[in-house]
Amino acid sequence: MKEKIEIALATIRPALQADGGDIELVGVDTDGTVKVRLKGACGGCPMSSMTMTQGVERAVKKAVPEVKRVVAV
Repeated sequence: MKEKIEIALATIRPALQADGGDIELVGVDTDGTVKVRLKGACGGCPMSSMTMTQGVERAVKKAVPEVKRVVAV
């Protein structure tokens, strides 16, 4: 599952990098929670919560249906 999540993150990484940010997979819990860290400009961006729900979480859930939620740590 972790490999599939990394592939999903790779699909959205270029958009984040274009804005001066990046994303890192921190871990996957047994309950289906994926923990990620927004880095660079994305880490302190006021739009980061929207990026998480509309971009990151949507892409990860689509690629890996077992994922229940994606949270930034």
